Amino acid sequence: MKSTVPFLREEVIEGEAEMLLAEYGREHEPIICPPVPIDEIIELHLKLEFEIRDLQTLFGFGDVHGAIWFRERRIAVDEQLDPARHPGKRGRYHFTLAHEAGHWRLHRKHFTVPEGQKDLFDGEPEPSYICRSTERKVPVEWQADCFAACLLMPYRLVRSAWEEWRGGMEPIILSEMPDRRQRLQAELLRRGSGKPGPDGEGDMILENAVRPFADLFQVSAEAMRIRLEKFGLVARTKEVSLFD
Repeated sequence: MKSTVPFLREEVIEGEAEMLLAEYGREHEPIICPPVPIDEIIELHLKLEFEIRDLQTLFGFGDVHGAIWFRERRIAVDEQLDPARHPGKRGRYHFTLAHEAGHWRLHRKHFTVPEGQKDLFDGEPEPSYICRSTERKVPVEWQADCFAACLLMPYRLVRSAWEEWRGGMEPIILSEMPDRRQRLQAELLRRGSGKPGPDGEGDMILENAVRPFADLFQVSAEAMRIRLEKFGLVARTKEVSLFD
């Protein structure tokens, strides 16, 4: 699948995500506030089977997050992301579900089952694609990540929720935060990590600042920070926001 998936512009991927949200709204109920019900989109609308499994043991990879079987209409998420067992992973769990939905919407038409392909793993069908964190820059994975961000944090919901959360469209500017050091130390203590790199310091401060907003959408602070930076709602220095 990696070699057959064509290039897609980001706006095309965003359009596909918006289309899926609109379809769900027509057939079930409109999504007017966060969080986006990704579990229902997967099972009720896309009608995909879903399971949480020990994929790392099954496939022998320590960095696997999810997998998809196009022929069987099935997706799986690794048990290390199970929010019932690891509440702090809820955001990554939702993002992985949306990522697999991205593969289903964007890539299944490019996948064909080779003639004579056999099942593996003692009768377990071979997955169409295994999603690993070390392959995030591979085009097919970047496309699915982009789809997931657009699906879970759509422009219209982010705008309305931000206005309510902040009392307006004023962005959070790193260079204007007077307590940057304290925020960084608080985030380092929360993560139990050491000194971050030069780029990571700003990321951590901003992620700590937008964590309550990320919680509204039930996504990770990292995913929300990246999305908000795209919209100009968080920035290192004063810039023109898309919402100005």
